[in-house]
Amino acid sequence: MADAVITEGLTKRFGHVTAVDHLSLAVRAGEVYGFLGPNGSGKTTTLRMLCGILVPTEGRGAVLGYDILSQPEQIKAAIGYMSQRFSLYDDLTTWENLTFYATVYGVSRRERAGRLAQMIRLADLTGQESKLAGQLSGGYRQRLALGCALVHAPRLLFLDEPTAGVDPVSRRNFWAIVRRLADEGITIMVTTHYMDEAEHCDRLGFIYQGRLIVEGPPATIKTTAFRKPVLEVSAPDVRKTADLLERWEAVEEIVRVGDRLRVILGDEALASADLVAWLEGHGVAARAERVPPSVEDLFVSFVDRERKARLREQLRAVKAP
Repeated sequence: MADAVITEGLTKRFGHVTAVDHLSLAVRAGEVYGFLGPNGSGKTTTLRMLCGILVPTEGRGAVLGYDILSQPEQIKAAIGYMSQRFSLYDDLTTWENLTFYATVYGVSRRERAGRLAQMIRLADLTGQESKLAGQLSGGYRQRLALGCALVHAPRLLFLDEPTAGVDPVSRRNFWAIVRRLADEGITIMVTTHYMDEAEHCDRLGFIYQGRLIVEGPPATIKTTAFRKPVLEVSAPDVRKTADLLERWEAVEEIVRVGDRLRVILGDEALASADLVAWLEGHGVAARAERVPPSVEDLFVSFVDRERKARLREQLRAVKAP
């Protein structure tokens, strides 16, 4: 399968700050690629370089075969881009917003009415055509923004945290549309902070401080790149159990989920029986079973690992003569 996006050593500096640090990645045509990272990790900066909005400091890249340095205008015409902030005109209606973007993207008058009607159906905006964008709910605004990004039938769609601040039902409906688009052959690169959304992606790329640290399908990352035991623990006194486990050096993270604890152990050799035995040795009866890691487990663990590695590098640099 051909690559819709490819970068080699892509770097962006703002003064002394390196926002994207020699990033090399490939997004295959027709896939949904999830780009994950904490705030300030370089996700949006990367997307803006790929969209031809920002000029890289170093490195190279191509989007749909167009060079990001020499052919930014061709890229802008061939892609759809939905930013973190909805780029809608509040004083225009749904239909007028779609018309405006169709005009900007050069959709011919002959095709325009058909394309607008198609976007209304695709984004499930029937009945909202005459409403001002400023009067739409968050979910409808989100879908209208998606329709505006798709009105010129792009082959590649960049979505930058498209569901931020949107309710769960609207998020689920939005992702149903995204999957439908991918099934039709549109390549989608999306950034998100919602870890449950990452499960919808064909492949994931984890970025931290501008560097790609892990990449692959969610299931593959869970089985090959993440080997730490993830345990679900139940006990009569959950709070007491959590406080006690925080004192055990083998525990990397504890999260309370309802009446249970989700515990990640730092040692691959440990098992649920070891945790139960440790608790019993401290006077607490509990049950524990190993469960599959979630994308959120991967995200937190990888970022924590990189943070500790960078800290060790800094300490070594300070100690060096």
